[in-house]
Amino acid sequence: MTVLFRLLSHLPLWALHGLGWAMGWIAFLGSGDYRRRFLENVAFARVGRGAWIAAVGESGRLIAELPRLWLGRPVPVFWDGAEHVEAALARARGIVFLTPHLGCFEIAAQAYAARYGVTGQPMTVLFRPPRKTWLHEVVMQSRQRPGLATASTTMAGVKQLIKALKSGQCVGLLPDQVPPDGLGVWAPFFGKPAYTMTLSARLALQTGATVLVAWGERLSWGRGYVVHVMPMQQTLSVDMAEAAAQINQAMELMILQKPQQYLWGYARYKTPKGVGE
Repeated sequence: MTVLFRLLSHLPLWALHGLGWAMGWIAFLGSGDYRRRFLENVAFARVGRGAWIAAVGESGRLIAELPRLWLGRPVPVFWDGAEHVEAALARARGIVFLTPHLGCFEIAAQAYAARYGVTGQPMTVLFRPPRKTWLHEVVMQSRQRPGLATASTTMAGVKQLIKALKSGQCVGLLPDQVPPDGLGVWAPFFGKPAYTMTLSARLALQTGATVLVAWGERLSWGRGYVVHVMPMQQTLSVDMAEAAAQINQAMELMILQKPQQYLWGYARYKTPKGVGE
């Protein structure tokens, strides 16, 4: 599989995205559970037919583009809202970047590292290591690059994030990722209760870091990506349930800008083992 990834990394983006579109539809048509979850999530968000049909193919493009992003040549990246990053860096209090499962969330961290991390303050991203050994090696190789570091989803990883923020650096999280028991609260997400992480709010409140929401829009025909950045519209509450609801609302607003590129098949509403509703 590592050899296959390396071979695919040499293909142009448009070819990978074409392959990914087919993969997305194969998964949608071939798995009843995935299709059911996808359509239920779309219904909760009241996303129109045209948008969710496009999202089927985009979900496959998310997977197919990874070999190029992890192992291939750099791809074209454009910025929308870079002034928010620069203003936050000037405050030197650290930045918490919140990125939902929207568009290409790999490119947002890579683009920051290339533009700001290698010359200023690096970014540390929180991630859950893959179970498969070959994939773990590929992911670690791709994410350990100049200006970009990783932190595992453990207490040691959390301490690493806090240390980075207190040093005026940046961290990146996926706040719509379902956390383990004890690390989240129930908060509405598109009108339905979803177990939501509190870590992102705790990091910002504990360190005084600036909170920015960001996502990488995938452009058509392999033209590259646009990294969109904007500040949170609300000041985070010190109450964790309210703060989680505020973050979910911010993610909803971002997702509805481009619902065609949200990962609707993600099991956002699952209940982690040991968690009561």
